[in-house]
Amino acid sequence: MQAKLIPVDGGAAYTITRDVTVVGRSRELCDLAIQSVSISKLQCLIAKTDGLLFIRDLASTNGTKVNGQRVTRGALLPGDELAFASVKFRVHLGPSVPGEDDEESIGVDEETVEINPQELSAEDFEPVDSAQSSSDVRLLSDDSSSS
Repeated sequence: MQAKLIPVDGGAAYTITRDVTVVGRSRELCDLAIQSVSISKLQCLIAKTDGLLFIRDLASTNGTKVNGQRVTRGALLPGDELAFASVKFRVHLGPSVPGEDDEESIGVDEETVEINPQELSAEDFEPVDSAQSSSDVRLLSDDSSSS
């Protein structure tokens, strides 16, 4: 299974190959470093297991959102919008496509991938089918005020 984060504002997709990926602003501590002052040094963890992605916010200042809802942990489904503060990605989960080389991979022996949101270009963006999933797996949230 291939897991990708595709910048909503355009740019190359980022393939997640590690079992656990750390996302944040710190180049030294994170596997995926996003250079934006609104992103925490340690924003969230993304865990890849059994064909699913799970996220856990690391008490970030501006929060991690899935489909516009601030979450502390949850499952990601194909087509979900994942936002770290104001930087947004579309989640793609599916079979690997041979020959794709226009993306950055986040792998076991690779260095941190750094994203500067101001340098993302709309012409590099390839939309993902954003049809809503009929799966019963949904987001978990510790926010009791939304009940």
